[in-house]
Amino acid sequence: MADASPRTDISTDVDTDDRNQRSERGQQLAIMASDSSDRSKDTRDQKTLRRLAQNREAARKSRLRKKAYIQQLESSRLKLTQLDQELQRARQQGIFISSFGDQAHSMGGNGAMAFDVEYARWLEEQNRQVNELRSAVNAHASDADLRSIVEGVMAHYEDLFKLKGSAAKTDVFHLLSGMWKTPAERCFLWLGGFRSSELLKLLANQLEPLTDQQLAAIGNLQQSSQQAEDALSQGMEALQQSLAETLSTGSLGSSGSSGNVANYMGQMAVAMGKLGTLEGFICQADNLRLQTLQQMVRILTTRQSARALLAIHDYFSRLRALSSLWLARPRE
Repeated sequence: MADASPRTDISTDVDTDDRNQRSERGQQLAIMASDSSDRSKDTRDQKTLRRLAQNREAARKSRLRKKAYIQQLESSRLKLTQLDQELQRARQQGIFISSFGDQAHSMGGNGAMAFDVEYARWLEEQNRQVNELRSAVNAHASDADLRSIVEGVMAHYEDLFKLKGSAAKTDVFHLLSGMWKTPAERCFLWLGGFRSSELLKLLANQLEPLTDQQLAAIGNLQQSSQQAEDALSQGMEALQQSLAETLSTGSLGSSGSSGNVANYMGQMAVAMGKLGTLEGFICQADNLRLQTLQQMVRILTTRQSARALLAIHDYFSRLRALSSLWLARPRE
């Protein structure tokens, strides 16, 4: 009995130590789990903060881009207003031609600039006529009233082609380059203007309902316009090829002898003669455009013709507006 007491004390101490150790390990595991949870939470919080910061930065940049875009649009509007005021002052001072009848004489000194100013005046008058036509269509004006306005719009197109004919005598390359047009319009330029066949395609869906006879007539007009355009395009290609061959034959040579100079000047004279035919191509293309418009009006009723002229005007107005927006776009 005396030996049992020490053994019991030792066993009790061992059990106590085991419990203490298990308790400590449990506390350590709990602390480790808590630390792991805190780290995971911190990681999630950091990702959320980063996303919020990125979203705020993206929103800030978007606001800056929008502000810059609005400022550029306002700047473009002010420039257009200033240009219009300068043109008004120039007209008042008598610098530019005042009527279509004096174009050929006046353009000799001012050239491309004079044409650009007169074309701007033409557009201004066209806008006025089209607004009048639109008001008459919306007010369901009589056919007689509509016909009078339609005839005025068609006469105004004739004035444009007369203006271009005079400009071609002065600077045919200016007309061909399309620098008097906006950038978006220049994408569709053909021999100094629009393609009649393409214009008829655009109008086809906007003039419905058409009778079978009208559909056939419009189809024939589009086909004949396409054939005429192809012929003119082939003629231009032949002219370019002939001009290239003329300029590529012979050389002035290093000695610069009188014979070589004479050959060179003769070569230039031949090339100049060929360039002179460019004016004819412009006039033929414009004549095709005018004839197509006139034939279209004859095929359609008065109200259909009014709608067609409005659609043509709106199409080119949208191209000009697109150019303005493109030039004023934000650049990063």
